[in-house]
Amino acid sequence: MKDLALTNIAIKPIHQNKVEFWAATLIFVFALFSLSGGDSPNRYYYEEAGFHYDFYKHYFVPQLIRYTLLYLVFLLLNFVVVPKLIRKESLWLNIFLVLLTFLVVGSVLGVLDTYSKSYLFGEYSSEEQTYNFIFQNSFHHAFWLLLMFGFYTAIKHTGLYLLSNSGTIQSQYKMITRDALAAFVLWMVSMFVLLIVQAERELIIGWGILVPSAILLYCYSFYFLIPKSLGKKRPFRSYIARTALVLLVSFLPVSLIVLLLTQNGEAAFGVSLFNSVFQLLVTAPLTWFLYQRHMQGREELFVLKQELGHSNANLDFLRTQINPHFLFNALNTLYGTALQEKSDRTAQGIQMLGDMMRFMLHENHQQKILLTREVEYLRNYIDLQLLRTSTSPNIVIETKIEDLLEEKYIAPMLLIPFVENAFKHGISLKYKSWIRITLHCHHNKLYFDVYNSTHAKSEQDPEKDQSGIGLLNVRQRLNLLYPERHELIIRETSEEFFVHLTIQL
Repeated sequence: MKDLALTNIAIKPIHQNKVEFWAATLIFVFALFSLSGGDSPNRYYYEEAGFHYDFYKHYFVPQLIRYTLLYLVFLLLNFVVVPKLIRKESLWLNIFLVLLTFLVVGSVLGVLDTYSKSYLFGEYSSEEQTYNFIFQNSFHHAFWLLLMFGFYTAIKHTGLYLLSNSGTIQSQYKMITRDALAAFVLWMVSMFVLLIVQAERELIIGWGILVPSAILLYCYSFYFLIPKSLGKKRPFRSYIARTALVLLVSFLPVSLIVLLLTQNGEAAFGVSLFNSVFQLLVTAPLTWFLYQRHMQGREELFVLKQELGHSNANLDFLRTQINPHFLFNALNTLYGTALQEKSDRTAQGIQMLGDMMRFMLHENHQQKILLTREVEYLRNYIDLQLLRTSTSPNIVIETKIEDLLEEKYIAPMLLIPFVENAFKHGISLKYKSWIRITLHCHHNKLYFDVYNSTHAKSEQDPEKDQSGIGLLNVRQRLNLLYPERHELIIRETSEEFFVHLTIQL
């Protein structure tokens, strides 16, 4: 929930600026379209005053200029002047620009109203009185627009601050949740819209009381009422009873606030009563439901973290088992080669071992690596083993490993245990032995097959009844890393051991 779109906008101002620009442009375009199919609401007054009415002169052109002016002024103030005022850059110059904008908007609106409201010239005894009335109203309207823009700016920056610092605020004030902050920002925006469209006063007051009350009850219920009720025999009923008591205590304070705003005792009582009923029947049950979902989500997150920690521990443990096992086999190979006193082959083997050890140190601990690197590691291991077996005519090693051109990724050290197992149990210097290894990719699937001969172990062999840790480890890792995305088939006969692995990459 932390990466909500609103939070992303708050963190990245460039995104918020784009949203504002395109929202303002869209409103401007819709306003222009409304001119083409509409008619002046003042036409009736022209006809009543006996004045000739012209659609373009008295409505279309004045409104077109009005909408264009307001759109350009919004862009100027919102994206140029106000940001510099906040940063305190060229302070006096930008204050002067605000005052100049007020004068220009008031003057232009006054001039436009002399055309769109020219019927007023028939209602006053002189042109001077008419002009005074029109220009006084235009400057009043310009001042109101400037106040609304200031209100919008305050809402915007308050909302962005709350959303971008929601984590810090919640850590300091546990009763305030991120959802409550988002609801508060949306409430401020809705109040601004109600003021802009000049909604009914009763609606504005009612909405201004109802939503903040719901937000406060939501926060108080999350922090105190619901946790206190969970230990009771009937928690939901106990929670509703506590909520009803809180609403009863708050009834008179809410009535007093509405009374101060409306100067109407009957309206104050009615709004407060409706608020209490609404909070009890709507907000309280909804808060209970959201709290239950919140707790369920926390439990699921806790379980997932436990499972993830267990999986990571298993992976780390399996890797520590694989690496020493391989190192032991590789050192045995180099020991056998050195006994043959072939220094060039020994050097070649040491170089291969160095490459493989580098792989284990730098890439084995990554979550995913390029499949080409895993295959390269596999080839080095096979070549290293060939140094030991190439002089034995009874041993046949066949490999058909496809050259991979596409960039595909795989978890490291998944393939080598099967090859290690083949060389460990399939090779005998006394009996005829063979190993066949094939690998290829098709449609994002990896197909890997390993065949090796098998030989009866002597009774003195300490690993006679042990299958080794390699295959068990790789089976566990496949289940952890590729659940439902792999197929592992292992078959063993008296003469052959066969492994077929398919992985959806």
